Amino acid sequence: MGRWSRRLAETFVRRLDAPASRRWLDVGCGTGALTSAVLTAADPAEVAGVDPSAGFLETARERVTDPRASFTLADARELPFPDDRFDVVVSGLVLNFVPDPAAAAAEIKRVTVSGGSAVAYLWDLAQGMELLRHFWDAAAELDPAAADLHEGRRFPLCRPEPLGRLWTDADLTGVSVSEIKIPTVFAGFDDYWQPFLGAQGPAPAYLATLPEARRDQIRELLRSRLPTSPDGSIPLSARAWVVRGTA
Repeated sequence: MGRWSRRLAETFVRRLDAPASRRWLDVGCGTGALTSAVLTAADPAEVAGVDPSAGFLETARERVTDPRASFTLADARELPFPDDRFDVVVSGLVLNFVPDPAAAAAEIKRVTVSGGSAVAYLWDLAQGMELLRHFWDAAAELDPAAADLHEGRRFPLCRPEPLGRLWTDADLTGVSVSEIKIPTVFAGFDDYWQPFLGAQGPAPAYLATLPEARRDQIRELLRSRLPTSPDGSIPLSARAWVVRGTA
């Protein structure tokens, strides 16, 4: 997912079209992909990144050496900043993993200056991630119980209505939800299939629990169904929902 997440972050920042020299906060910055995109595309005065994972932050500090960036260990539900601190507060692919997203949204609003922008995005795990949808459709056909493991069911926030409501309930104004769609083209079937063997994430973790014969069945069912171009590449797409509001 990392390669597509980085591409999404770049597109997201460009579409925000925020003025230069603004103060940014990246909530749930992880290893720094969105922070890097802000530094590259938005010419900020500063970007503060927060994340609850010390390991992720260590990687972020190694990868992002721009002096305008700083990284702090913190939870999205209790941001270590005063009120009205940042002009633009963003959060990428994080809020569905926060135990209390409403608390995170309230904190995001609190640290955003009056008139500033609070913006977050999540993959459309229910329908818009074709690479996952094809996998779970194949898995559920062979094992109906697998349908309950689909990320779209596990993360209901990844839809326009609940995502927009999260921002509205946090008393942000002018709330809107839009989409970003990016191509996720795989060089061939092996390029698509190999990441599922890594045992990281719900789909690979599920696959790792299966006997080899069942894994082979899912693989071959996918091979027969995935759209394939004449050059052998597999053209899929991924959609993310973006919620934006003003403090």
